[in-house]
Amino acid sequence: MANFNGHERRVHKVFVTRNTEYHVRKGVCVAVRDRHSGRWVNGHAAVQKRMEGSLKFHGHGGYAPHFGEPGVGDAIYFNDGDRDLITSKLERIDRPEKHTVALYPKE
Repeated sequence: MANFNGHERRVHKVFVTRNTEYHVRKGVCVAVRDRHSGRWVNGHAAVQKRMEGSLKFHGHGGYAPHFGEPGVGDAIYFNDGDRDLITSKLERIDRPEKHTVALYPKE
């Protein structure tokens, strides 16, 4: 369905950095998984934080805040009104498999 032009109904995305997968549902991080071990990281600081935007990096070494959807090469900015968290640069953005969503840790 590469040419699908209808309303996007999927609510989960996976933002992948070098070491970590951030699983996000409707803009809120619901689970974090270590890419090397494949294990869920219980108590990770990003869980339950809202994805507020990103930092876009420029070729000359600078960066700028971006309040839209993060893209590959950006760092996600999570916030819960208390502590901020900024990830390392995104390598890719995926959709989780249905069976992966069912494995998300329960609170």
